[in-house]
Amino acid sequence: MFGRLLLVLSSIAWLFLLNSCQKPEDQPTLSFENEHEIAVLWANMALDLTAHTPGNSPTFASRAFGYFGLTMYESVVNGDQQKKSIAHQLNGLGELVKPDQNKNYNWKISLNAGQSYILKSIYQQASEEYVHKIDSLSALILNSLSLEEEDDVITRSIEFGEQVAQSIFKWSMKDGGHRGYLQNFDSKMEAKKGEGYWRPPFFAQTISRLPLHPYWGENRTFLPANADWAIPEFLPYDTLEGSEYFQTFFEVYESNTNLTLEEKEIAIWWNDDPTDTFTPPGHSYYLVGLVLEQKLPDLVTAAEAYARVGMAVADAFTVCWRMKYHYFSERPSTYVFENIDDEWEPFWPDPPFPAFPSGHATQAGAVATVLAGLFGDVIHFEDDAHQGRKKDKLRNVEYKPRSFSSFWQVAEETAYSRFLGGIHAQIDNEVGLEEGRKVGENINALKWDN
Repeated sequence: MFGRLLLVLSSIAWLFLLNSCQKPEDQPTLSFENEHEIAVLWANMALDLTAHTPGNSPTFASRAFGYFGLTMYESVVNGDQQKKSIAHQLNGLGELVKPDQNKNYNWKISLNAGQSYILKSIYQQASEEYVHKIDSLSALILNSLSLEEEDDVITRSIEFGEQVAQSIFKWSMKDGGHRGYLQNFDSKMEAKKGEGYWRPPFFAQTISRLPLHPYWGENRTFLPANADWAIPEFLPYDTLEGSEYFQTFFEVYESNTNLTLEEKEIAIWWNDDPTDTFTPPGHSYYLVGLVLEQKLPDLVTAAEAYARVGMAVADAFTVCWRMKYHYFSERPSTYVFENIDDEWEPFWPDPPFPAFPSGHATQAGAVATVLAGLFGDVIHFEDDAHQGRKKDKLRNVEYKPRSFSSFWQVAEETAYSRFLGGIHAQIDNEVGLEEGRKVGENINALKWDN
C-alpha cells in the first residue's frame, strides 16, 4: 500500500506541476471525501521524503516526525472547540499565534501551508526534486480547497499555518538535533573500552565503524516530563555459563541458529533499514494512516494522532539514546563470538550503536501507548508497509504483510523482531518496551481537551 500511495502521490503532484501554467479552474484537483485524508496525504509525503533523503538516520527521522506531527496539530486545533493547543505544555515552546476569533479560517488550508513549510525547513538537505514534490503537492491541495473559498480566507489561512510552522521550526533549531545529518558519526568521541562494552562488528549495517549520534540523548525532549530520565538497571558482565548475563546472550545465539520461516519474515519486516526504507520511526508514522483509514476521524483527531505518534518516536529515541550511551553495552555478536561460538553471525547485521535498550522496542512501546490512549488498544488491521518490496535474496525471505489485533501486539512484535534478528537480547526489548510505555503515558497525560 505504501508504494502505491506514494506512486499516486508523486504522479498527481508532478501532474499539477506540469500544468501549473494553466488557469486555476483548469488545473487538476483532489476531492476529500473524509477529513483525515489531507493529513494522510502529507504524512505520506513526509514518509517519501524520509525514505529518499541520503544520509538520513532513525534518530534524525524521529525528531522530524515529532515536528511534522506537532505542526499538523497546532495548525488546525483552533478549529475545534473541544480541543486545545498543547504548545505551552511543551519544553520551552510557549504560546503560538492565535487566530482572530472574529474571522473565518479554512483549517485544511492552514494544515497544508504548515506542512509544506515544516517539511522543507526540517529536511534542509532534501534534493531539489523533493522540494518540487512538496511545492507541487501543496499547490495541488490549495487549488483543490480554494475553488469555493473567499480570497481573504485563503490568505488568512495560509498565513496562520505558516506562522505556526515558523514558530515551531525556530524552536526546533535549539533542541540539539538541528541539521544532525551533518554529523551522524562522531570521530572525536572517546568510546568506553573493556569487557561488556560495545564494539563495531565486521558484519554491520554501515561502513562506518563509529557510533551513530552518541550525544543524541542530550537533546531537548518535546515534553518536560521526558527530560530527566531515570536510567534502568542492566545486567553485570559475566562469562560464567550459569550467570544471567551468559544465559541472556546464549538465548539469542540458540534462537538465531534455529529460526523458522515466519520468524525470519518477522525479523526482516521490521528491520526498516534507513538506506532502503522510511526508518523505524517512519514505520510507526505510517501505521497512523492505516488506523485513520479505518477510524475515519475528523481533521483535528487525525492531526492529534500524528502529533502524539510524532512526539512519541522523537522523545523515545532521545531517552533511548541517553540510556544506550550511558551503558555503552555490547551486542550479542561480540559476546557470542568471544564466549560461545566464534563462527556465529546474527541473522541481521548489527546497527552502528550500543545495544541496551532496543530503540525499536522503546519507540514501539511509546507509539502503542499513545495510539491506544487515543483510539483504545483493540484494533484489527494489516500492516502492509513493505508489500510489493522485492524478496530478500540474501536470506531467501519474502516481505509479507503482518496482521494485528491490538497496538501493543504491534509493539511486542516490533521488539521481538530484533531478538529474532540476533542483534538484541530479550532484556533490551523488555526494558525498551517498558521505558517507551512511560514516554507514551507522559504524552497521553498532556491536556489535549478543553
